[in-house]
Amino acid sequence: MRKLVHLVLISCVLVAVCQSQSGVPTQPRVIELTAGRDSRYREGGKVAPTIEVRAGEPLILRITAVRAETVARDGSVHGLALLDKNSGAVSGWRFFLHPGVQDLVVSAPDEPGRYTAVCTVICSDGHEGMGFTLIVTGPGKKE
Repeated sequence: MRKLVHLVLISCVLVAVCQSQSGVPTQPRVIELTAGRDSRYREGGKVAPTIEVRAGEPLILRITAVRAETVARDGSVHGLALLDKNSGAVSGWRFFLHPGVQDLVVSAPDEPGRYTAVCTVICSDGHEGMGFTLIVTGPGKKE
């Protein structure tokens, strides 16, 4: 019995060490954004922020959406799509935002690079300027 307990303890320690050295956290990181009345994404007070994440990192985008000038037929006030370097949509990164706070559970793209998040609902005359940048680094490069 004592050998079994030691074996289980050693296994747990090894799993914990391997997870900590993989470079990708096991708990999602929460990124708080506002999709504002002025048709701009903000992180804190910064307009059109640049956010750095690790490839494959689990994320929760906590977005507070505020109505701008127009609303889509389904009631969404803003949208979010992540585009790769060829302006192709990243799978799992297309959302329609309704007024209030919503938590969007996503994983960072697996491919390192620069991605652009854009609004997909024509929310006002300033809609074209509504976005932010996601910089994806290789696993273990961001501390």
